Amino acid sequence: MADFDKPALPGAGLFEAQPDDRPDPAEVTAAGHRVAHLLVRGPRDHEDADLVERVLHLADSEGIGTIAELWSLASPDSLAGALWRLYVLRTWVHREPVRAAHEFAIGKTYAPVQEVLAGVVEPPSPEEVVRLVDIVVRGIVGEHLDITLDRAAAFAHIVGVGRGQCEDGDALSGARLVETARDLRHAAELERAGALQ
Repeated sequence: MADFDKPALPGAGLFEAQPDDRPDPAEVTAAGHRVAHLLVRGPRDHEDADLVERVLHLADSEGIGTIAELWSLASPDSLAGALWRLYVLRTWVHREPVRAAHEFAIGKTYAPVQEVLAGVVEPPSPEEVVRLVDIVVRGIVGEHLDITLDRAAAFAHIVGVGRGQCEDGDALSGARLVETARDLRHAAELERAGALQ
């Protein structure tokens, strides 16, 4: 039988030598929180104002999705997490306005109080649902972020309930939308208490 050498085990140096082009998730999350605060609360100094201008330029050239990705890992009870949920809700409504209007129409019969909070006119056409979600999202910059979050929560709740009630609906996806509504409602409560960071 031939002599074989045992395979060499890689040392710690092997892993340290591997290039890692991925950004650190903690740094991405921190950047997302900072950008969220600057966009919603406004810049505090000249350096912040410059950063806001760069972020807005990035949004114009690459799309807001590039910035929103920074918020995707944020906790739902943070400003960045609330913005992520608003962004996802708005993006979905823009992609599927007919479905959003259909699910809203079904859901409102099961959640009439939420319909009043959402502020949708009767009957909700796909265009009306898109208009509503745009108005809601535009409200993030201003004094009434809590109202914006409450309205988005009401909308998500109704659509989630509607999705669960549709014949071809997806109950699990509907439940996730209702959970998103709870997250947005909680963020609104935190905002009213001055605790949404």
